[in-house]
Amino acid sequence: QVQLVESGGGLVQAGGSLRLSCAASRRTFSTSAMGWFRQAPGKEREFVAAITWSGSRSSYADSVKGRFTISRDNAKNTVDLQMNSLKPEDTAVYYCGAGGWARIYEYAWWGQGTQVTVSS
Repeated sequence: QVQLVESGGGLVQAGGSLRLSCAASRRTFSTSAMGWFRQAPGKEREFVAAITWSGSRSSYADSVKGRFTISRDNAKNTVDLQMNSLKPEDTAVYYCGAGGWARIYEYAWWGQGTQVTVSS
């Protein structure tokens, strides 16, 4: 059974920080690249960040470069997204995915999402 469970969302003021975490079942995690996407109301789900299974390479959307950092702990089967200098436009439901890179269609598994709301 493949499971991804996100946590860490919440309400924060602009300029603040949040750290999201995604816990994956061992079968999902062991050899998979992992990614974070987000979906704002009325918009399509968009790429945020991805990291290789080894953690040696990562990729970010231009809109979050320099503010967000993706990391993983293979011993704990977790992938985190540290979000700093948050902006109201970062408000969205954030999803963790496994098995792909920067495009939605590459992903076979998704978590249920966690809400991030940034107030101005």
